[in-house]
Amino acid sequence: MSPWIINTMIVIAAFVGMECVAWLAHKYLMHGALWSLHHDHHQRDDGDFFEKNDYFFVIFATPGITLLWLGLNQGFSYLFFIGLGITIYGFAYFIVHDIFIHQRFKIFRNTDSVYLKAIRRAHKMHHKHLGKQEGECFGMLWVPLKYFREAKKAAVR
Repeated sequence: MSPWIINTMIVIAAFVGMECVAWLAHKYLMHGALWSLHHDHHQRDDGDFFEKNDYFFVIFATPGITLLWLGLNQGFSYLFFIGLGITIYGFAYFIVHDIFIHQRFKIFRNTDSVYLKAIRRAHKMHHKHLGKQEGECFGMLWVPLKYFREAKKAAVR
């Protein structure tokens, strides 16, 4: 198999793996031991652009940047492509979560996409719960099917 195909598969696997890591980290760390950094994301003061929760960008970017650097220093080894998948996931997270869902920048406001409406609704349901141990929908790109069915049903009307 060509190195190009293998490296592409590594990037895709790292990207998909990050959704699993993000789900686990959100449920068990952000809503657990690291709630002190995450709680202001659920109980937001509308006057603040930045929140303690933004530290998670640095926390999650560190492994990606480290792997990019290590892989680059090893002549574009597999570590580089794992880091690339992690970094692409981080960029997708920023676009979907901070820009599309939370509208931190007022772009990408309206959509006819059933998929985007489903993830926006699932995230809204997650934020409905304000406590540390409460909630559902801890993922970002893959959410329970019921939200896709609701969005599809609403699109037919």
